[in-house]
Parts: sequence; structure tokens; C-alpha cells
Amino acid sequence: MKGRRLLLGFFILTLLAPQYALAQPETLTIAAANSVKDALRKMLPLFEAEHPHIAVRVIYGPSQTLRKQIEEGAPVDVFLPSLFDEIEQLEKKGLVIQGTKRVYAGTSLVLITGTLLPAPIRSIEDLHTVPVHHIAVGDPKTSSVGKVAAQFLKYSKLEPALKSQYVFGEHSRAVLDLVSKGEAEIGVVYRTDAVADDHVRIVDTAPAESHSPVRYGVAVVWTARNISGAGDFIEFMLSAPIQAQLKQYGFDQAVSDAGLVRRQEVKP
Repeated sequence: MKGRRLLLGFFILTLLAPQYALAQPETLTIAAANSVKDALRKMLPLFEAEHPHIAVRVIYGPSQTLRKQIEEGAPVDVFLPSLFDEIEQLEKKGLVIQGTKRVYAGTSLVLITGTLLPAPIRSIEDLHTVPVHHIAVGDPKTSSVGKVAAQFLKYSKLEPALKSQYVFGEHSRAVLDLVSKGEAEIGVVYRTDAVADDHVRIVDTAPAESHSPVRYGVAVVWTARNISGAGDFIEFMLSAPIQAQLKQYGFDQAVSDAGLVRRQEVKP
């Protein structure tokens, strides 16, 4: 009798196994820039609640570093850099799935100082006359914000006077830390970096013409395994409720030829 029960139990489990397998959520791997970390942590639970069959895994890091990892074959489904140019570089190499790249938001470049020991700077113009010992900027070799900051400083003719005072951060978070801890009196970051940090305050905004447009993009990359889930995520990022939430984190609406509000079907 006991043997029959065990056999019956095994038979039932065998029948149900495919159903259990189907019930397991599929992993969606997102490579995301540090600049979107705060916003993404708030939004991802909403995405997973809407798509219970998807379990999200996020790899955060500097955009350029993440791009290079994708080029080398890192198992990533969705790339979420802080500069759309990183996606375009992948696309030129045929490493973005056709029809999936989108610009979902934009932001501005801002000058910040710490809240505990603020610098006597009220505007960007003050940098031409007020002495500054250290200015924190992203490393152009590793971070997108560093590349854009370099453009701004050169355009504003501040580079010759301030270059010797640069303190480089590997990425935006490192720049924020340098300023909040008083290791640099001022710093240059994206507005999205600054609004969520209580230890810094925005002093001024860089003129739009002083640097390339800061556009946040999303795309499905060549190493994607969960293409269906990646398409769901892009649609989620472009949805009206999420677009409204992004504004709270310093993002602006951005429109490009890639399309902001219309989703094109993801093609494998």
C-alpha cells in the first residue's frame, strides 16, 4: 500500500511539473546607469506587480562600463544608460535589436554645492571670479555625466582656470559623494542625480546650448533572452503614470525620432 501511495504521488508530481515550471517567473536583466537608480527602485515594484511572471534583476554602474560589458557579451536584456549616445554606439555595431531603442526622458546639467559647507557661489558666472579649490566632475573616460560636464566647462571657458582643481569621480554617485562630504566645494551632475540627495543643493543650471542634449534611452540588446519581458518593460517606461513619476526625480519629457510615446513591437 505504501509503495502504491508513493507511486501515485510521483505520478501526480510528474503531471503537475510542467505547470510548476510555467509558474516560475522569467528573469529580466536590466543594465542601468547609476543616475536612474533612485527612480528605478521606486518604479520596479510597480512593474513586477503588473507583470508577476517577470522577476527583475538590475545591474547598476557607469553607462560606458555597462556598454562595454554588453559589447563583450554580458547576459543583459535591457540597457538603460544615462546618455542615449551609449545606445547609438551599440546600434552602430549591430548590437541593439532593431526597432527597440527609445528616448523616454531627458534632464539638465546642474552646478551643485554641499548643504553643510556650501560654497559662496550663486551662479555659474561666479566661477569666473570666485576662487574654487576643488570641483568634482565625472571622469569622461568612465561616465556619461563626465563627458557632458567636459563639454559644458569648455563651452563656458571655465576649463583653463578650473582644470587643475578637478577632482574626478568614476560616476555620478561618486561626484555627489565628493561634494556632500566636503571634498569638493562644487560639482557638476545631472539634475536627476541632485534632486534625490539631501546633502547637496542645486546652485545653477548649465545652458542647454553648452552641451549635448541629455537624453535617457532604453533598448533591447543583442544578448537578450527575455525579449517579451523587455518589450513589456519599455512599454511600462513610456506609460503616462511612469512618465509622471519620473518628473519627481528631475526627469523631463524628451521626444526624439526614436519615439517617446509610441511603442513599436519588439522584433527578435
